[in-house]
Amino acid sequence: MAKRAKRLKSAIESHKAEIERHFDKLDKEINEKEEILARYHIKELDKSLIAVLEYKISLLGATKEDLELIKKCRRRLEEYKKKLGIM
Repeated sequence: MAKRAKRLKSAIESHKAEIERHFDKLDKEINEKEEILARYHIKELDKSLIAVLEYKISLLGATKEDLELIKKCRRRLEEYKKKLGIM
């Protein structure tokens, strides 16, 4: 089980980095008024990346910090949706 936990931890860290990259790209697309690409990044974050992160954290055993991270990502995503008028 230790090997699996180690792989899950590294996968979780990788997903966190990927989420941050998508948020950075989303910022860039909003600043450049590229609404179509911004919507793509929102969809990718919402439907794929955050969901996978949440699933892997639940497999490992979610801590309070992990749950706060997911809530923070979802709140941040909702703010971007409001900026673009997506609801």
